[in-house]
Amino acid sequence: MTTFMEVLTWIGTNILGQPAILLGIVALVGLALQRKPFSEVLTGTAKVMIGVVMMLAGAGLFVDELVNFQSLINAATGVSPNYPPNYIPLNDLISQYGSYAAVIMTVAFILHLILVRVIPRLRHVYLTGHLMWWVSLLVVAVILTVNPNASAKQIITIGAIVMAIYWTIQPAYIHHAMRDVIGSDAIGYAHTSSLVALIAYHVGKYIGKPEESTENIKLPKSLSFLKDYAVSTAIILGIIMVAAALVGYVKAPETVINLAGDLNPIIWAVLRGVYFAVAIVVLLTGVKMFVGEIVPAFKGISEKVIPGAIPAVDCPVVFPYAPTAVIIGFLSGLGVFLIMMAIFIAAGFAVIVPPMIMLFFPGGAAAVFGNKTGGWKGAVFAGALNGFVLAIGQALTLQFLTYGTELATLGDPDWYAIVAILKGILGAIF
Repeated sequence: MTTFMEVLTWIGTNILGQPAILLGIVALVGLALQRKPFSEVLTGTAKVMIGVVMMLAGAGLFVDELVNFQSLINAATGVSPNYPPNYIPLNDLISQYGSYAAVIMTVAFILHLILVRVIPRLRHVYLTGHLMWWVSLLVVAVILTVNPNASAKQIITIGAIVMAIYWTIQPAYIHHAMRDVIGSDAIGYAHTSSLVALIAYHVGKYIGKPEESTENIKLPKSLSFLKDYAVSTAIILGIIMVAAALVGYVKAPETVINLAGDLNPIIWAVLRGVYFAVAIVVLLTGVKMFVGEIVPAFKGISEKVIPGAIPAVDCPVVFPYAPTAVIIGFLSGLGVFLIMMAIFIAAGFAVIVPPMIMLFFPGGAAAVFGNKTGGWKGAVFAGALNGFVLAIGQALTLQFLTYGTELATLGDPDWYAIVAILKGILGAIF
């Protein structure tokens, strides 16, 4: 039994949890099933893996800059989240129960494939591997919070069932919106920002017009350079970083000096804007390369293994359809979150911190959906909704989660929904 668990843990850690490996295998199998020549199989598989790594590299570079930005915000505000007394830190949760999450991910993925195979209307194969692990870990944390004495069998069984159901239905319920955004059924949306994205898509038509898309905004000739998403990212986020560095320098100069190193803080902040732009360009280039190869490769699986199957992938896949909306969604979400943070602190309700990664990726993706039906107003609304949900979700989950409480500050919108629903169900079981 121990050996079997070790095998499941190995698969979860080394294959399902590694996007380039998982998607490379998917491409390899799909192309092989189509009996493509060896050279095409090798080339297609390699391009998928390179595209995925390029996408992750761009995302990683962006995350690095978001972490710098968050450090400036924290220095300027001087706040840190309040954790419950005697909570179990995230590192301890991972060291003690990380293998449980890996096993849950492996078992749940097998169940997910079975469900996709046998239920005609549910045909999306969830392929966002890194999120699969994190949400599996979140489910472990919720189960242990409700019942610290839960057995390994209970944790893995409940976790696998919950994850298999979520991975099966999540890309399906948002697919009509995804189809509208990308103009085809070729790719599904597999990300824990789906609820905000779906709401933004449906509300967008009531607050704006699709013809007022962020990509069609008319600007004076003097500002026409802002229509280039890379240039606008470098300038807008560069200005924001400079402002944050100045405020941070007044409040906590040592933090800004440490971040800037040997550079002048202003020069350092300006360069951060350029790095943000480079990250976006690399990320979008990787997305285009990855999607261009995974779609034809997946045909083998959709024709011979799971009839009609659709690959569902990470949220940056929608970024190329409205890159300006992505930045707008991030900025509007950040603004709303900071307002909520100030209100919560003033009211003594909670101390929350801006989760920059979650404000950018889910907020940017939701803004693409909002922009599709409501133009720039829909994009603004989508980002604002994401900021609002993240603020409320973080505050409430910080009060509830006693295992790996830091997960509350790392959550996407769907995380908080999963926590609330699972808490209610487990309360009736245990």
